[in-house]
Amino acid sequence: MSKRKDIVPTEKEIVMRDDEFIVSKTDVKGRITYVNQVFIDFSGYTEDELIGIQHNVIRHPEMPRGVFKLLWSAIADGQEIFAYVKNMCKDGSYYWVLANITPSVDVNGATVGYYSVRRKANPRAIPIVTDLYRKMLAAERQAGARDATAASLDLMQQVINEKGLNYEEFVLSLQSI
Repeated sequence: MSKRKDIVPTEKEIVMRDDEFIVSKTDVKGRITYVNQVFIDFSGYTEDELIGIQHNVIRHPEMPRGVFKLLWSAIADGQEIFAYVKNMCKDGSYYWVLANITPSVDVNGATVGYYSVRRKANPRAIPIVTDLYRKMLAAERQAGARDATAASLDLMQQVINEKGLNYEEFVLSLQSI
């Protein structure tokens, strides 16, 4: 399998259809335990290449650390979360999704993994999200490695506060513009 560091991002975008859903499951460490065929088709990896590896294999370098910190914090607290995510395919192309991630629990309520369903991102929202993520990445670079995530999250929170919304309201409002 290609190593992520060997993959060069391209400007080629793959757009989901309205009726497509990308589904995956991971263990509590983020290692993939299940993918549907749509995930395989979009990522460019085979099922054998995906099972057992970290879900971040499809992380696009234009995704701010702050977004993933927010996601992991929410699901670690047992909460469902939505987020716009730019993913990178094995060939370097990319696709945008609106991700819904929820913890999977056993009969005793203990988290045993995570379940994610991704749908087509609203094309009108992508320029807004791209601009926000670009600013978050700049804040991360300016803050330096140690403070990057906090700087990124602070900037996102400022933007959301200016709109008078909480995070979930902000994300879901973008899907309906």
